[in-house]
Amino acid sequence: MKRENSQQVNGEIVANIEKDLRYISGIIKQKGRELLSNYKITPPQFVALQWLFEDGDMTIGELSNKMYLACSTTTDLVDRMEKNVLVERVKDPSDRRVVRIHLLEEGNRIIDEVIKKRQVYLQEVLVNFSVEEIQVLQSSMMKLHQEMR
Repeated sequence: MKRENSQQVNGEIVANIEKDLRYISGIIKQKGRELLSNYKITPPQFVALQWLFEDGDMTIGELSNKMYLACSTTTDLVDRMEKNVLVERVKDPSDRRVVRIHLLEEGNRIIDEVIKKRQVYLQEVLVNFSVEEIQVLQSSMMKLHQEMR
């Protein structure tokens, strides 16, 4: 009987965590779109720039895999970003058949600005949290992220 109760409580807790994460994700996505409205990039372009910012140069195929998009869709995305001077295609020096997407200064600037604005927003949201609550949240989020990988 005790074990059933424990599993029921755990099930309810897990359901509530999943729901909260879903809502938080939606709010972050909406806030991100609001921030991007001040720039000449779309949300998918922002995601692509973010991957290039964090992981460095990569091929269309590698970027497609990270974004869960078809290569043809990613190619169109990169074409538009290249026209806006956010990225450039560069031949790999070790294998001239390989073309990598390279983040340019303007793409770097946009990512840096938007990420800083997102951090300011989060800082405003956390204003009523104690230092200890913030540390526990950070630790828990890091652990959850590691377990999900």
